[in-house]
Amino acid sequence: MSAADILARKLGGLKPDVAIVLGSGLGPLAGEVKNPIRIPYADLPGFPKSGVSGHAGEVVAGDFAGRPVLLLAGRAHYYEHGDAAVMRPALEALAGIGIKKLILTNAAGSLHADMPPGSVMLITDHINFSGTNPLFGEQDDRRFVGLTEAYDAGMRAAIEEAANATGTPLSRGVYMWFSGPSFETPAEIRMARVMGADAVGMSTVPEVILARFLGLRVAAASVVTNLAAGMTGGELSHQETKDRAPVGGARLATILKHALGRGL
Repeated sequence: MSAADILARKLGGLKPDVAIVLGSGLGPLAGEVKNPIRIPYADLPGFPKSGVSGHAGEVVAGDFAGRPVLLLAGRAHYYEHGDAAVMRPALEALAGIGIKKLILTNAAGSLHADMPPGSVMLITDHINFSGTNPLFGEQDDRRFVGLTEAYDAGMRAAIEEAANATGTPLSRGVYMWFSGPSFETPAEIRMARVMGADAVGMSTVPEVILARFLGLRVAAASVVTNLAAGMTGGELSHQETKDRAPVGGARLATILKHALGRGL
């Protein structure tokens, strides 16, 4: 039985059309789901087995802001497996059960002092600096995916309207994907700033590419957990990411609940 078949059976009559991928430290968002159905990734063929602390590794589905929503609590990363397409089976399963819209979240480092830890940044575009692509090896012309509108304008507008309506500060900017798992150097951060990046991180971009390949509409947001390398004089750590993410995560939850309640 395929992952999509298992998901559909376990969800019963619940038919979500929107899914959210939760990044590092953002697991508490899953606690906002009412009447949750929890399905471990281990029960779903092809779903990732993340080895990163802060990633639970389960599907959580139920009522979020008055509508059926499916959450992926945890993702796998390129740096864990050397496979940029590691999330492809999971995203294919989502498409297979009728998901139309995908909201991606991550924890990121900010390149701007006026976008400090705890901020939320709506991603308007990205820079793939990893040197890889999740569609490497795809054999037909579908691999030539257009990314001019990678981040859906309508979904972004709904998120911005929700931030305004709830009085929640929301920055906007370009996310640059580094492969990880080591953090960036101060010189790389200076380069990223010159190239037009506003935040840096180790995820999300391959999922955006895969989602667009599968025909899903995409929006994404970063929760800022630190100022990037060289900006404070201190060293970066994953513990800092886990500690700081819930602050911005709560703000992001406020925005998403309002947006989804209004039909995002």
